[in-house]
Amino acid sequence: MSKLLITALCAVSLGHASTVMAQTTWKLATGYRVESFHTQNIMQFSRDIEQATAGQLKIEVHPNNTLVKLGEISQAVQQGKAEAGETIMTSMVKDIPIAGADSIPFVVGSYKDAERMWKLQRPGIEKHFAQRGLKLLYAVPWPPQGLHSSKPVRGLADFKGTQMRTYNSTTLRIAEMLGAKPVDVAMVDVGKALAEGRMDNMITSALTGVENKVWGPIKYYYEINAWFPKNVVFVSSKAFGALQPATRNMVMKAAADAETRGWLASQALAGSATEELRQNGIKIERIPAELEVEIKRMGEKFSREWVRSVGNEANDIFVPYYIQQ
Repeated sequence: MSKLLITALCAVSLGHASTVMAQTTWKLATGYRVESFHTQNIMQFSRDIEQATAGQLKIEVHPNNTLVKLGEISQAVQQGKAEAGETIMTSMVKDIPIAGADSIPFVVGSYKDAERMWKLQRPGIEKHFAQRGLKLLYAVPWPPQGLHSSKPVRGLADFKGTQMRTYNSTTLRIAEMLGAKPVDVAMVDVGKALAEGRMDNMITSALTGVENKVWGPIKYYYEINAWFPKNVVFVSSKAFGALQPATRNMVMKAAADAETRGWLASQALAGSATEELRQNGIKIERIPAELEVEIKRMGEKFSREWVRSVGNEANDIFVPYYIQQ
């Protein structure tokens, strides 16, 4: 074999090795099931990135707490146990108080309002993420939160002594204010908890009710549109910074597409999920006007307390939010 041919083959081999070495794989942890529209959106995000980068960047999606538990995902990404993750933003409020802006009850009442809130909230979230070595990619809301109940609800007295599922500080406080017993139940265990009689009611989306097939134990769904909590997807700043500039641009383009796609999917599912609850025998009702007034008063109290506890960063969100209405 000639020296020229050997040199050429070596060059091809080295070039191929360089290409292989340039390939990067991120592990993305999420606490939600594969069937969740959030997870499906992430998987499409992963496919979009792999296609855009011609396979040079791949994202392995690890759903349903299989890599890291939901409440520990942001910390795991900071510690390098995973390159990327998704969590519900309200799970981060102890560390980043303004992450709770979208969970203050009865401040946001529509998707349009929720989008305005996110535009005002995002700069502060990006700043806090950066301080913790995280890069924000995108956020998508759940359908609005309603009240699922095993019994009809006509007034505040109907909550006393019941077992209410809680999953963050806001729902815990609501349960306490209503006189209900808070029960900490993971999303994946909701169906089991209902079947075992460990919970009587919960505030969560119609979609969550459908995903957990709550019909049977749950008899009523009240469209109180309490708030629009968001899931946030992020990546380690170190992992993101290690990419080539062109690849970083591709990631952010795919993230923007995922955010747009996710908001549209959320809105569509809000309607279809409520209808599916109805088709499975759950009564879809509005709470009585008197109770709605009482709950809104609770929301006003939450808002005042939240602004006082968070300070200027809360005003940076809420003041322009109300002024721009």
